[in-house]
Amino acid sequence: MAKLYFHFGAMNAGKSMLLLRSAYNYAERNMRAVVFKPDIDTRNGHNDVVSSRIGLSAQAKSFCRKIDIADWVVKQHKAAKIDCIFFDEAQFLTQTQVWQLASIVDDLDIPVMCYGLRTDFKGDLFEGSAALLAIADSVMEIKTLCWCAHKATMTVRVDEDGEVVKDGTQIKIGDNDRYVSLCRRHWKAQMPEAPC
Repeated sequence: MAKLYFHFGAMNAGKSMLLLRSAYNYAERNMRAVVFKPDIDTRNGHNDVVSSRIGLSAQAKSFCRKIDIADWVVKQHKAAKIDCIFFDEAQFLTQTQVWQLASIVDDLDIPVMCYGLRTDFKGDLFEGSAALLAIADSVMEIKTLCWCAHKATMTVRVDEDGEVVKDGTQIKIGDNDRYVSLCRRHWKAQMPEAPC
């Protein structure tokens, strides 16, 4: 029986690398895996490729907040069987889209594997992550380290001078030049307005 999976971690935890490895396993067995990526993520110059920092990459279909993912998958699955669906940066899904993913799992028996951040730079849940944490069949943390060698669970946003940004919009696409993974203790030290 298929499941809805959510693999989450702080920046630099290797989420995209794990997605790409899993998608490759399907391709290696001549199975059709569809990889999705948010249309707003153009870090590598385009939004139709998922890539990892260690050099792996795969073609992807971009999704926006308005797309009915279930409708798209039903049509594609009728044309050619889909064996698994992957979502990179799943935190950018809407709650409605996460429920659509659950319908794909339940009604079409296609596993859906989502990879993304749990919280933003302020420590608040993303809409997609909140919905995935609530309804996914399997939730797994992908671990990475803070500079102090403790587990990093939080992410801070920094400006072009490396100074911590404490205000701003929830979504601002960036990479190592804009985000740093920290343990909660060091995140709280950088974000003193954090609730205690």
